[in-house]
Amino acid sequence: MAKIGLTEGFTLIPEGTHVFKITEVNYKEDFGKMEVVMQTAKGQKHIERFSLLNKDGAFSYFAKTALDDFTVKDIDDQELVGHYIRCEVEHEEVESNKTPGKMLKFVRLGDKEAADGFDEEEVAPAAPKQQSKPAKTEPAKQEDKKPAAFDLNSLLG
Repeated sequence: MAKIGLTEGFTLIPEGTHVFKITEVNYKEDFGKMEVVMQTAKGQKHIERFSLLNKDGAFSYFAKTALDDFTVKDIDDQELVGHYIRCEVEHEEVESNKTPGKMLKFVRLGDKEAADGFDEEEVAPAAPKQQSKPAKTEPAKQEDKKPAAFDLNSLLG
């Protein structure tokens, strides 16, 4: 039987100014859809979606800002990966289409500017836990058993 690790759950990125690193770009050329996956220094992810079929210029502005180059005329979609962008995060509350009366919150990215890295120290992504059967070992002697020491400051951030 396999054990599956669970996450702490989903939380919205708090309102305020945040720096995002673009970690992945998915372009569906047949549909004119672009998804830009971004991550904060704390590891919170956000996906910004663009429709390239409508000519509002939203993606162009986003890409030129992330590249910090407003003279560029065209780009390869993967060129954005690894670049940083500073955005004002705002929450928008809208009524659910599926459940009338239920309100949903969404993250909207406002003012954008180029960034050359995170403003804070990046949190390393947690390594996936491997669930394998432990190797058989000799039972520990009573004098070998000591309580584990924890540094609460590093655990609590």
